[in-house]
Amino acid sequence: MYTAIAANKRKTLLIMAIFIVIIGVLGWIFGALYKMPSFLYLALVVGGVYALIQYFAAAKIALAVNGAHQIQKRDNPRLFRAVENLAITTGMPMPKVYVIDDPGLNAFATGRDPKHAVVCATTGLLDIMEDSELEAVMAHELGHIQNYDIRVMMIVFGLVSAVGFIADMLMHMLWWRDEEDNNPLMVVLGIAAAILAPIVAMFVQLAISRQREYLADGTSALTTRYPQGLVSALKKIQANGSAVRRQNASTAHLFFANPLKGNAIAKLLGTHPPIEDRIARLEAMGTKL
Repeated sequence: MYTAIAANKRKTLLIMAIFIVIIGVLGWIFGALYKMPSFLYLALVVGGVYALIQYFAAAKIALAVNGAHQIQKRDNPRLFRAVENLAITTGMPMPKVYVIDDPGLNAFATGRDPKHAVVCATTGLLDIMEDSELEAVMAHELGHIQNYDIRVMMIVFGLVSAVGFIADMLMHMLWWRDEEDNNPLMVVLGIAAAILAPIVAMFVQLAISRQREYLADGTSALTTRYPQGLVSALKKIQANGSAVRRQNASTAHLFFANPLKGNAIAKLLGTHPPIEDRIARLEAMGTKL
């Protein structure tokens, strides 16, 4: 587990390097297009500032766009105590607890680190899960916090947003260019870069998201010492559905299971591994605990 946490911290630096390269390429292309070499440095500064703002604001944004509201123990003692007990078991600070009024069976965690963490569950999940299943799902979400997945994903979220912001800004600048001074080849290259950069950034985000789900599943099993609880929860989600009413692709990677409707969208935005694979891994783990 500690190896995974250290790997996530190293991964953060690698991710930042990849996105800096993407932003740098965008800046270089458009600097060459407008004969402004300093545009490269401007793009890096703008991208860095924008990503930093997103990093600190992303948790609040994720909660707001999904319609989550904070609760106290008196509002839902069952959920609050489950999270509280798990926090004590793992030695983590107690995260803030939120609920989404939605029939879809889902949950998510967000925040910068264990001291600034949030866990959230839908009312649909709370209604259908037994105590052992709810505990397993919450242990999965606390696993994301414990493994520093939330920090990695907040940084990725911020950098993906920064790439999209710069690409969109540069695409609009193409409409105001002086056509007589531009090299047609560089114009085509600029358009291609502005279109492809956000797509590449998105797929980097999706690949990271899929791997962290397996790790959080394993963390849940080790915390509860009862992998069958999470297996049972996953089967209920598979049977009843995890899609939520507020469809937001930008926060889909945060959820316990894919919150988007439609098989085509789910496959295109593969933020989560197939539930069947997650169940198989957990059942194999159960024979070793």
